[in-house]
Amino acid sequence: MENLVPVLKWVGGKRQLMDSLIPLLPKKIGTYCEPFLGGGAMLFKLAPRVAIASDINAELMRVYKVIKEDVDALIKELEGYENTKSAYYAVRNIDRDATRYEELPDVTKASRVIFMNKTCYNGLYRVNSSGNFNAPYGFYPNPNIVNEVALRTLSAYLNSCDVTLRCQGYEKTLACLPEGSFAYLDPPYDPVSESANFTSYSRDKFSREDQVNLKLCCDRLHECGHKFMLSNSATNFIKELYAGYNITIVKANRYVNVDSSKRGKVDEVVVRNYE
Repeated sequence: MENLVPVLKWVGGKRQLMDSLIPLLPKKIGTYCEPFLGGGAMLFKLAPRVAIASDINAELMRVYKVIKEDVDALIKELEGYENTKSAYYAVRNIDRDATRYEELPDVTKASRVIFMNKTCYNGLYRVNSSGNFNAPYGFYPNPNIVNEVALRTLSAYLNSCDVTLRCQGYEKTLACLPEGSFAYLDPPYDPVSESANFTSYSRDKFSREDQVNLKLCCDRLHECGHKFMLSNSATNFIKELYAGYNITIVKANRYVNVDSSKRGKVDEVVVRNYE
């Protein structure tokens, strides 16, 4: 599984933080649960034999379902895309006709997401209030649209291990975990400023009320004997919210800000209910 890597770039992805996060994991992990899957960097780094992976983003979870069930057809469709501005916007605009979009097969919907993820500006998955993908074209000369090795490796992992894929909210995913499970939680971050309030991975926003509800879920995990590790921005709100747990500060590189002078290393918190 040395070629098991994320196949999608996702805002807030943890690939560049693995060296800081891996030492903070429990020594033993039974059933692994990740209810904010995104690009799946942690799941694919650990490659656990038993895992529950979920996300509220239906387009994202469809991609993983198709990779698991029909990777050959997915690769074939990806090979047919052209990296041009006109082709990009034609593909992006397909979901503006809801009836036409619903009639597309799952493999076409999944290949569309991968194509746009590889060719849109900064690999930014972003939707508007109607749920339509709205990131602009990226003008990259040689995007890796068809990463066949990564796709086939991920398909092999999803089929050879007991990995349950679900499209649902985090509360439902965390409500019925097997005894002694470990959950890694990587929710949309609490914004460090008004301009940093990027939570549009789906049409549903993630508010501070949601942050509080997630903390209550963490309390229930703790009461049930499960272990959890949570990543979030190091705002005073988050640090105060999780003050009763073990908090570690790590440095992360962030590149989403349109103003390049505001990109760079930022503090993030890692919250754990174990030492």
